[in-house]
Amino acid sequence: MKKAIILLGCPESPSQTPLAVYAAHKLAGMGYKVTVASTPSAKKLLEVSDPDQHYVQDKIDIETCLDGLEEGDYDLLVGFVHKDAAVSYFVTFYHILNTKSLALVFHRDPEKLEYFENSVKENTDAEIVSARAYHNPTPLRVRMDRTLDKLNKEGLNEKNDDGDDS
Repeated sequence: MKKAIILLGCPESPSQTPLAVYAAHKLAGMGYKVTVASTPSAKKLLEVSDPDQHYVQDKIDIETCLDGLEEGDYDLLVGFVHKDAAVSYFVTFYHILNTKSLALVFHRDPEKLEYFENSVKENTDAEIVSARAYHNPTPLRVRMDRTLDKLNKEGLNEKNDDGDDS
C-alpha cells in the first residue's frame, strides 16, 4: 500500500482542519495509508473533528516526524501552506522525502497568498494548488480534487520501480 503524509501547521485558519480530514478521506479512497504530521494544537482539532478516527488513524507530531524522516518513507507529500513556517516545513519535508508533492497554499490576503505560492515555487517542483481561503474551504477543496484526480491519472498510483505496489 502506498503511503501519504499530510503536513498541518498552526490551525488558525478555520478551513485547515476540515480540509485535512477531507484530504485524508480522499487519499484513503485512492488507496493510500495516510499519516498526518501536525502541531499539537492541529492534532487536538483533528481528534475533536474525527473522534472515532474514521478518516485520520495515524497522527504524529511534526517535529518528532522530522527526526526520523528518510527518503522513501512516503509516496506522496501533501502540505497545507498558509504561513512562513508552513512553507519552511513543506520545503524541508519535500527535500528529505524526494517524492511526489502537493502544496495546498491558502490565505485570505491575496499578497500573502502570492508570496507563499512563490516561495514554494522557488524552492520545490511540487504541484501547487492555490486559493484565497480562510473560512470557506470550498475553493481550495475544488482545486485540490482536480489536482489529485489529474495526478492519479498521470500515475500517482503506479507500482514502485521494483514492481512491488506496497
